[in-house]
Amino acid sequence: MPDRLVPGAFRSGPLVLEDAGIFTDLYELTMAAVFFREGVRGEATFSLFARRLPPGRGFMVAAGLEDALEYLGGLSFSPGSIRRLAELGRFESAFLTHLEGLRFTGSVRAVEEGTVLFPDEPFLEVTAPIIEAQVVETALLNIIHLQTVLASKAARVVLAAGGRAVAEFGMRRSHGVDAGLKSARCAYLAGCASTSDVLAGLTYCIPLAGTMAHSYVTAFAEELEAFRAYARGFPDDAILLLDTYDTLEGARKAAIVAGELAARGGRLSGVRLDSGDLLALSREVRRTLDGAGFPDVRILASGGLDERDIARLLAAGAPIDAFGVGTRMNVSADAPSVDLVYKLVCYDGRDVLKLSEGKETWVGEKAVYRMAEGDVLALAEEAAPDGAGESLLQP
Repeated sequence: MPDRLVPGAFRSGPLVLEDAGIFTDLYELTMAAVFFREGVRGEATFSLFARRLPPGRGFMVAAGLEDALEYLGGLSFSPGSIRRLAELGRFESAFLTHLEGLRFTGSVRAVEEGTVLFPDEPFLEVTAPIIEAQVVETALLNIIHLQTVLASKAARVVLAAGGRAVAEFGMRRSHGVDAGLKSARCAYLAGCASTSDVLAGLTYCIPLAGTMAHSYVTAFAEELEAFRAYARGFPDDAILLLDTYDTLEGARKAAIVAGELAARGGRLSGVRLDSGDLLALSREVRRTLDGAGFPDVRILASGGLDERDIARLLAAGAPIDAFGVGTRMNVSADAPSVDLVYKLVCYDGRDVLKLSEGKETWVGEKAVYRMAEGDVLALAEEAAPDGAGESLLQP
C-alpha cells in the first residue's frame, strides 16, 4: 500500500484531494449506514471489470491502478467532513463516529498497469470489511475508468502508427487539468513517445516534445525570418511548421534553413504539416527536402488525427515519419466511456451473484490466466489449465 501520504489525502499527480473519504456517491454512505446499523460487518470481495467493450473495440489497456492504490492508502473522513455529513440529518452519530475512524484495512489483487484486458476480466479485486469495500466503489471506478479509456485509445493510435513515433498533443482540449495530466501519462503508458504537456512531462518523467504555433510564424514579418530565428534558438532540434501560408512554399523555405543550419554545424530536425491533404502534401514536401539534399529531415503530421486517419495515410504510402495526436485521442472521441462496474462477488465466505438480464456476474474471487490460445477466467483457487499460463491478478 502506498505510504507517501497521511490518511485523508489523495494525490493525483501534482493535485491533492485533501479529504479522500467524501470522493464518493451518497448511496455508498447510505448503504454503509445500514450495514453499520444492522451489524453487517463481514468480509466482502468486490470485483472491478468491464461488462462489454464499446463498438469497434477489441481490447482495453488497464490503467489507473497506481492512483487507485494511492486513494485506498489515503482513505479517511476528516472531522470537517463528518460535521458536514451530520448537518445533512441523514446519518446517526454512531455511524459518523465509525466513519471518522475508518481506514482501508483490506487487500487488493490487481493486474499491472498496461495489461491488455477483455470483458469480464477483473482489473482488480478488493477484499475488506464490507463498509470499507463499499464506500470506495465510486472513486475506484472513476480513477480506473478515465485512465483505461485514455490508455486504450492511445494504444490504438500507437498501433496504427506502425512503429513511427507518436507525440501526445492534447492538453489544451482535455476535460480539465487532471484529465490532461492523465491523458499524457496514459498515452506514454500505451506507447506514445512524448508529450507537449510540460506539467505532465515533469510530473511523470515523460519526454517533452513541441514545435511551434501559427501565432509564432505570423508574429514575424516574413515566414523565412521566423524559421531562421527558431533555428538560431534551437539549432539541433528545430521542427518548422509549414502550413501557416502555403505549405509547399514553406517547405522550400525550410530547405533553405536546413542548408544554413548545416553550414553552421547544426541540423534541421523536422517539419510539421497541420492541415490540408496530408497524403499529397507529405509527398511534395518529401520531394522538396530530398531534392535539396535533406532526406534525413523528418515529416511530422498533426491536425485532428486519430488511428483511422493514420492507418489510411500509411496504407496509401504517405512518407510521414511521426505523428502529433491530440483531441481525438485525449478525449477518446469515438468511445469516451466503457461499461466498467464494481460488483460484490463474495460476502462472509458466501459467493454471490447478480442475475439481472444483460448484467449477470460471475461469482467468487477470480483468477485470470493468460495463455497462447486465449485467456482463462477461473476461480481464485483454481490452477491454470495444464499448469500453464501467466496469472494476471497479483497482490
